[in-house]
Amino acid sequence: MKTILLLGTLDSKGKEFDYLYSELIRRHVNVKTMNVGIFEPTNSFPIDINADVVARTAGESIDELREKNDRGHAMKIMSQGARTLAMKLQQENEIDGIISMGGGGGTSIATTAMQGLPLGFPKICITTLASGDTHEYVGTKDIVLYPSIVDISGINRFSRMIISRAAGAICGMTLDDPLPDENDKPIICISMFGNSTEGVEKCAKLLEEKGYATMIFHATGGGGRSMEEFIKSGGCVACLDITTTEWADEYCGGILSAGPKRLDGPSIAGIPHVICPGCLDMVNFGTWQSVPEKYKTEDRVFYEWNPMVTLMRTTRDENKELGKILAEKANKSNAPVAFILPEKGLSILDGENQVFCDWDADEALFKAIEENVHEGIAVERVAANVNDQAFADAAVSLLLKIINH
Repeated sequence: MKTILLLGTLDSKGKEFDYLYSELIRRHVNVKTMNVGIFEPTNSFPIDINADVVARTAGESIDELREKNDRGHAMKIMSQGARTLAMKLQQENEIDGIISMGGGGGTSIATTAMQGLPLGFPKICITTLASGDTHEYVGTKDIVLYPSIVDISGINRFSRMIISRAAGAICGMTLDDPLPDENDKPIICISMFGNSTEGVEKCAKLLEEKGYATMIFHATGGGGRSMEEFIKSGGCVACLDITTTEWADEYCGGILSAGPKRLDGPSIAGIPHVICPGCLDMVNFGTWQSVPEKYKTEDRVFYEWNPMVTLMRTTRDENKELGKILAEKANKSNAPVAFILPEKGLSILDGENQVFCDWDADEALFKAIEENVHEGIAVERVAANVNDQAFADAAVSLLLKIINH
């Protein structure tokens, strides 16, 4: 029999969780319960992990949290404790899925806990916040945000339907794992952008011919973070980082930054990593109106990729600093790492006679990598554009070389 972890603020949503608990039991699963509410619970079912255990797991007692009367601090502590405990239960195979529900506070605590659980582990949160910008709640994980439609305040004909269906969903998600495929191949992660798609597709084809499967992540900030998380989880054997454009956004304040830990995953996982400065010729903004005024100067080159995306060409000085950053990341790696540099353009737009073509700026980037990288880290130049077949051939060859070293 499967076991579902029911996590919630049982001090304010006791009746609602009573109904969710009964719907889970009706579907013949075991239910382990965790209270993350600060005050006395109002539910009627047994609590397996009480709020004090959750708080103490994060370093404070529930009495201390009540005395401080600081809602923000209390939520932080309960989120940390719930995450640690949920991860422990999952790692010890005591639970097969997790479900919760709430408004802003309850959703924040629940999804923080869920973000600590691996990809593929069933996770559902019934929430009033399941529309709009949900990236803070989902993070890089496969958390299902189930729209509550009505506020989670009382039980009525509509809330019963929503809660019951969500209970059925989490139970169904735990029934059967995907069937294993004896033909599953080792996975190599690749980063891609619209401006590097042709080259990435060529690389993927070559790797598949060599017996690998490829997982391609779109380098849009969230995509880069997801790839890093997937790599750290042990899901792949190597990374062909063709498109590191998110670092241009991180450095220049664009909208598609993946954060300062981008490129750290392969080192943490101990897997081979080939780094290419693909699409570092551009920074992403929204409409023209969203471009910071400091960049709207005569010497700047812009390109409207579509009505909602304005691309800005990086400068020689910016490329020099980006090269140093990439070299520093490689220098800190504990895994096999190498660079490959496309001398005839970092993107479609950086191709010969294209709008972003500035190979002098690219050269500043290349030299910064070469001058700052530690001895022993290979740096190969290719007289091709990042989207050319010659570049794909060289990139895949270099990756296979360090995989088999």
